[in-house]
Amino acid sequence: MKNSFTVPQLLLRIALGIGFLTTVADRSGLLGPMGTNNIEWGNWDNFIKYTATLMPFLDRPAVNIMGSIATLAEAIIGILLLIGYKTRLAAIGSCLLTLTFAIAMTLFLGIKAPINFAVFSTCTGSLLLATIPIYNWSIDNLVQPTIN
Repeated sequence: MKNSFTVPQLLLRIALGIGFLTTVADRSGLLGPMGTNNIEWGNWDNFIKYTATLMPFLDRPAVNIMGSIATLAEAIIGILLLIGYKTRLAAIGSCLLTLTFAIAMTLFLGIKAPINFAVFSTCTGSLLLATIPIYNWSIDNLVQPTIN
């Protein structure tokens, strides 16, 4: 089967992976303080305050746990997408995670919030990536080669 997605899937994997990892770096404070150079949070506390707006029904310790789970998931998904390992599973995880974000953001902050953060684009791009049959230039392709 001819794979016409060779370059697009690679670029989509890289874009999604970097997107997740820069978000993790932002909330970890690695990119600088909030408000400088388009830094959204700048540290963990600012991120948790924002996360609390998406889950107003939870207390601060529970929000901290949920923020930690989301951050860990984003870091793992970002790395998996960049290296191309378990790509389909990572893409499905990315889609479900960002769909959850989109729903929470829309319910508690309004429709403009997920649009500003490109959450819908990330969600649908992840869903598209999950449907691609072959991931060239990936560990997946090395581990389980298929006929191109």
